[in-house]
Amino acid sequence: MTVGFDLDMTLVDSRPGIAAAFRALNELTGVYVDPDAAVSRLGPPLRTEIARWFPPERVEEAVRLYRELYPAYAITPTVPLPGARAAVAAVRERGGRVLVVTAKMGRLARLHLDHLGLAVDEVAGDLFAEEKATALRAHGATHYVGDHVADMVAAAAAGVPGIAVATGPCSADDLRAAGAATVLADLTGFPAALDGMIRLALRQ
Repeated sequence: MTVGFDLDMTLVDSRPGIAAAFRALNELTGVYVDPDAAVSRLGPPLRTEIARWFPPERVEEAVRLYRELYPAYAITPTVPLPGARAAVAAVRERGGRVLVVTAKMGRLARLHLDHLGLAVDEVAGDLFAEEKATALRAHGATHYVGDHVADMVAAAAAGVPGIAVATGPCSADDLRAAGAATVLADLTGFPAALDGMIRLALRQ
């Protein structure tokens, strides 16, 4: 068993740090990005958000600058979401492997995980929606856990059950409509949900 997890707003609440990084980008570039608006829609790739605020010819520069600023501003304020540590532990206690598949750059995702002491086996970064399915298949994922409708798209594309947590920008109804096998309020319900899926698979 290998369980994949999304990172932002699934395992960690990175909103305070991301807002701080955007404020630093504002000061550095003179281009205004509303940090509250940006963190309200975490999930899609960084370029998608940057393109809302910067002219096309400055998007790549802004992406590069943001990623340079990120380690100094975004790591320390980030905290694990409720149940995150127990969810990772639950996979390991059942003999499984833990995989993180995220739209964030892999090296930045690793900084978060290392800072919080969340030990995972693999990290695949810079992937979104169907792109995540490539990593899920490559690492033999049996489940994928995420907070965004695009995560449920990824799970479906990889042919694995999508376990949704309503801790991000998408509602429980939207996550169900996107194909989630189950929707949890947060990761505190994950161990029981995983056990239920394991029992169901054994009966089939």
